[in-house]
Amino acid sequence: MTNSFLRPDSFSGLRSVLAYLALFTGIATFLPGNTYIASVLICLAILLGWGNLRMVGRIILLLIFILTFAGLMVDPAAVPKAAGNMSRIGALIITVMLLSAVLGQSDDLKRISRSLFAGKSLFRYVGMTSGTALLSVPLNFGSVGVVATMIGLQVKEQGDSPMARNAARAVVRGFAASPMASPLSISVVMTVTFLPGLSSWKLIALGLPFALLYLFAGALAREDEPPREELAIDAAGDESAMLSWLRFIGIIVLICLGAFALSVGGGLVYSQAVTLSCLAAVVIGLLYRRVHDGVVSMPSMAMANNELAIMGGSSFLGGIIGTIALSWLGMEFSLPVWAYPMVAMAVPWLFFIGGTVGVNPIISGTLSGSILGPIWPEYGLLGLGLGIIAGWGITIAGTPYSANALLLERCTGYDARTASYGWSLKFSLVMLVLCSLVCAVFTLPF
Repeated sequence: MTNSFLRPDSFSGLRSVLAYLALFTGIATFLPGNTYIASVLICLAILLGWGNLRMVGRIILLLIFILTFAGLMVDPAAVPKAAGNMSRIGALIITVMLLSAVLGQSDDLKRISRSLFAGKSLFRYVGMTSGTALLSVPLNFGSVGVVATMIGLQVKEQGDSPMARNAARAVVRGFAASPMASPLSISVVMTVTFLPGLSSWKLIALGLPFALLYLFAGALAREDEPPREELAIDAAGDESAMLSWLRFIGIIVLICLGAFALSVGGGLVYSQAVTLSCLAAVVIGLLYRRVHDGVVSMPSMAMANNELAIMGGSSFLGGIIGTIALSWLGMEFSLPVWAYPMVAMAVPWLFFIGGTVGVNPIISGTLSGSILGPIWPEYGLLGLGLGIIAGWGITIAGTPYSANALLLERCTGYDARTASYGWSLKFSLVMLVLCSLVCAVFTLPF
């Protein structure tokens, strides 16, 4: 029994069922105690997959039990808030992974990924990094897997080259733009969860220009390519690729519009609005597969326990930590006015420094949002919010322990430390300086 429990695939069927039950319970706001039930189901799904959990996931699961007990002793009001965070973020994680699995079956993705390799050096880089950013809106780090696999094939067939290395840079940086501006990203959802006074559209309106600057400035931080490599990959099927892009962009736009309509018009919490909008797209996609292929199968969520532990568990810990910190500091606690811009400047750097030693940005975001959020003045929330989402994005592209860096290494063979530090350290530091300055400006009292 013990050996079975420690296997990565142990209780896979039951774990998948528990994940689906947690999803439907998390969105069933009419059900009394739904947040508690969903949180328990998520914890069970995580625990039954102990053999598949990374070390950070195991630590977070243990901290959930320890801090739940501490919260009940110190401030019982912390537990309902934490359970609400975990149920909403957990439901969102499962839905986004479902959406990624459903869209990943599309033939459009193959045509889109091939089209990213066409064109001259500069345009190929810009197209690949912006294309990856678009793909990552619904696919999350699945976008890195899709495009990096194509890069890996090029490396295998033609060997290492400046073109392949630039493509790898473009993919990682493209994915990094998603946490800065995507309405469906976990970073944006968690930020507005911990900073309830900050509206999602204001955060995205500031994050989007910075994300675009990050994407296009990256073209200045790449290698020169020999002219003979500019046509290394032929642009075949331009028309079909364009149609595929239009369909894919249309899906993203509809999901985002649905999320904003449910949030603003329907009065739902932003995380719930995103979850329901993504879930509607999943249902439509499954129905299309049923009509088109004559058969449909629900994707297994058994391997989602790491994401549920790290992201969902961190949101739970954030609820506990924030409530206890506010109780300890006192409702009247505040920093001097001049200190808030200084702290806002430090937030992106704390993300990056944490990432260099293996601290997941989700944990950094949880700690900064849950501790600073309750004591932050309303006029400066935009500066803190940008520090969280931009620091999050710069960290996952500029440090070697993020999921996308490790996935790139597995798909292409490029060492994660080389890709992060050797190719992009100067670029990351420049963007951190710019981000810090912008955060400070938006934290000033005016």
